[in-house]
Amino acid sequence: MKLVDALKLIQSPAGEGSRNYTAFLACGFTPLHLQTFLAAHLRLRFPEIRVEIRAGLFGDLAGNLERLTPSEVDGVAVVVEWSDLDPRLGIRTLGGWRAADLADITGTAQAAAQRLQSSIEKAAREVTVSVSLPTLPLPPAFTSRPIERALPEAQLYRIVAQFAESLAGMSSIRLLNPQHLAMLSAPAERYDIKSDLMTGFPYTLSHASALAESLSGLIEPRPPMKALITDLDDTLWSGIVGEDGVEGISWDLDRHSQMHGVYQQFLASLAASGTLIGVASKNDGGTVARAFEARKLLLSKDDVFPFEVHWSAKSQSVARILSNWNIGAEAAVFIDDSPAEIAEVQAAHPELTCRLFPKHDPAAIWALLRDLRDLFGKSSLSLEDSLRLSSIRNAGKWRANSGMQESHSDDFLRTAEARILFEYGPGTGDRRAFELVNKTNQFNLNGRRYSESDWRHFFSEASSFLLSATYEDKYGGLGKISAMLGTRYVRSVQVHSWVMSCRAFSRRIEYQCLRYLFDETGVDEITFDFTATARNGPMQDFLKVFTDSLQTPVTLTKDTFCAQAPKLFHQIEVGVHA
Repeated sequence: MKLVDALKLIQSPAGEGSRNYTAFLACGFTPLHLQTFLAAHLRLRFPEIRVEIRAGLFGDLAGNLERLTPSEVDGVAVVVEWSDLDPRLGIRTLGGWRAADLADITGTAQAAAQRLQSSIEKAAREVTVSVSLPTLPLPPAFTSRPIERALPEAQLYRIVAQFAESLAGMSSIRLLNPQHLAMLSAPAERYDIKSDLMTGFPYTLSHASALAESLSGLIEPRPPMKALITDLDDTLWSGIVGEDGVEGISWDLDRHSQMHGVYQQFLASLAASGTLIGVASKNDGGTVARAFEARKLLLSKDDVFPFEVHWSAKSQSVARILSNWNIGAEAAVFIDDSPAEIAEVQAAHPELTCRLFPKHDPAAIWALLRDLRDLFGKSSLSLEDSLRLSSIRNAGKWRANSGMQESHSDDFLRTAEARILFEYGPGTGDRRAFELVNKTNQFNLNGRRYSESDWRHFFSEASSFLLSATYEDKYGGLGKISAMLGTRYVRSVQVHSWVMSCRAFSRRIEYQCLRYLFDETGVDEITFDFTATARNGPMQDFLKVFTDSLQTPVTLTKDTFCAQAPKLFHQIEVGVHA
């Protein structure tokens, strides 16, 4: 991004109804253009916000963090350079580079890193902190040649590595990956010595833009994709299994098809981290089944559900897979080696993210995998991630066993051995509930999404609460599947957001949530900030059980609930938010 474009972007109106977003940029140098680029890249990612970037005092990175009041900002970006660890590692301070000084420099750097770590961790208890560690070269302060990394220089890099390892242990701290930054900004093109000397701003404009772009992606990341649908022939493996036979397909070095194997192990990694993997292939089902049985693919058949293998249009296969998963096309990615197949699928599912598998170009496949990791990557894994595939499979068993007359459904639910764990209270640190609210569409009270700062600010009020529900029955566990955000008053509760995973439908969990809320709060009335959306039909159907009018706000009394709610058979447990 050019500086003139950044200035135009941040000066453009945010629009009516936009929200304010305040970020604190903590650095030891003059923030100057980095501040401008950071505001611009945040606006580029989220056009609906008005951005304010605050900065601290020149030359006092640790002090800026220690003086920060985290509750006053929505996000914090910390940019550490070598001179923040010891001023002698910059060129604006003439403190000496004699060999005798080097031991003292490393000692000072160690103490500075510990102080910074303490101040960053303190801020991260209240706000998400994104951290960039030194991106500029060390000065020529060492007695060895530039081609050689001698002991003092190695010690400085070790201090930074230990610093990074310590910070990486906290969920509310995000470290910028230097490999990612290197792809956007070449190390030799980052340092502007003249600007550093004249103004105290050490970066070239291109590096400032690249660093700001990377930090903006850490400060307010987009929710990860949920699912991937892949082709088989010339995609998961090299060759056409129906023509070449099971033994004729390959994914190895000997037959120059290694990148197909790399793709397989990448999909297996996604599956292990909770991403749903499905197959859409124009093929003979028996031949494909033999391929998965006879050959040791790195992606096993147990990692995949469902398989859509037949000769029908792939757009139809994709529709059935999405229906089986009960997710929208906007949450999934489709991969195929045929541009024609991609065009057919994209026309039928315009919200689906489609990517071509470039089978003859190893470098392009490598770039595709990086792109997919960006779409699916997540900072940490939850219990629900490990349960997702098994719960989708078990949903089929549930539907098969519950596929009976409505008059008999009580008998089925009574024998399901269902258990719900409710957690009620402040939920600032509940990452799974935060993800649910921002990813769920169908059983969603109003489609409202929360940034991380919105989430923290919501719970800053003593009357605010999160009611979450974790579900398990004899068919398997679903993990945490419901999240309700509300405000408690003396005689009533106002529910601002309420979502429930589609995996939990038909189990009457939503009724049990309301019954627990009435019992826990002792109120006589619940009001819902309901808004109809194009996708929240299941929520609308649920509310219609209690009222003929879905005008906001929807009000439900305890008497009406008790009169209209069906029989509930869950075993209830109570816990507290971590």
